[in-house]
Amino acid sequence: MVKARKFVLDKYCDGEPKESDFLIIEEDLPILQNDEILCEAVWWSVDPYMRSYMSRYPLGSTMIGLQVAKVIESRHKDFAVGKHVIGFFGWRTHTIANGNIAPIPTHFPPHLVPEMGDLPMSLALGALGRIGNTAYFGLLKLCQPKAGEVVVVSGAAGAVGSHVGQIAHILGCKVIGFAGSEEKVKWLTEELKFDRAFNYRTTDVTEALKEAAPDGVDCYFDNVGGVMSSAVIHHMRQFGRIAICGSISSYNTKDGELVSAPMIQTSVVRKQLKMEGFIVSRWKDCWQEGIDQNLKWIQEGKLKWKETLTEGFENLPLAFIGMLRGDNIGKAVVKA
Repeated sequence: MVKARKFVLDKYCDGEPKESDFLIIEEDLPILQNDEILCEAVWWSVDPYMRSYMSRYPLGSTMIGLQVAKVIESRHKDFAVGKHVIGFFGWRTHTIANGNIAPIPTHFPPHLVPEMGDLPMSLALGALGRIGNTAYFGLLKLCQPKAGEVVVVSGAAGAVGSHVGQIAHILGCKVIGFAGSEEKVKWLTEELKFDRAFNYRTTDVTEALKEAAPDGVDCYFDNVGGVMSSAVIHHMRQFGRIAICGSISSYNTKDGELVSAPMIQTSVVRKQLKMEGFIVSRWKDCWQEGIDQNLKWIQEGKLKWKETLTEGFENLPLAFIGMLRGDNIGKAVVKA
């Protein structure tokens, strides 16, 4: 009998999550049934969306999240022992999952890690997985940038934002990013070749855009929301396009509390802007297209990735809290 350890939600977060909001418990796993696999976690992903989803689950629920796991026992024909899978298994060390069933509609059933050559398997949680496809499909399908256009990215040094900016650069756009530290700004401009980047903590967003994009912004990939996004939207050109990926500026507010920001409706109407929110699973039917293209760009040296690594199952809450504070550069991952 295999014993699993898992983090459960012990208290609903009051603002920023705390380590004491989570509790480690152990459970004995049952014998496998037909079409089930037993997996042992190798990598966990911590992502901003997890904060906004937590309150939707009852106390005592396993903390949500994706992981890369090794199949250690199988009663499913498509999952051989020793293979690695991506699964929405949450913060747990061992999981029994049905290989045919998606845990929630916005996720896939467990599926094999794609072929990545010599690249680290953790990229299946980042640039060659849900994160990379969020950037790829969100930018290309919703913003539809054209060469020579101005693209602004908020949360630009995070996993999705850094990927979006690089794709826009590959497409021949002028790319402007906003991030939360001078170190991140330097990384964006020197390593990722953003045309301009600004520290939103020390720079007025409106003034920065007047300087970097005097004729306005064509596309805005929004990971942040709030006051910053209002400023960007007011600086957009006619028929600008906005893809709303997230609203991390509001995630640590108390549940049910509304966040104030300047109104955007005047600019949306006057400039005839198109604004659309999305969840990346809408592109399930062409999922492999994004992985294949992102892999090709990485192999060609056009797309770079960076991970902020935390080690140890016990440190998952610390990694999660740090990511929400903006401590990470690139993708935040936890290694078993």
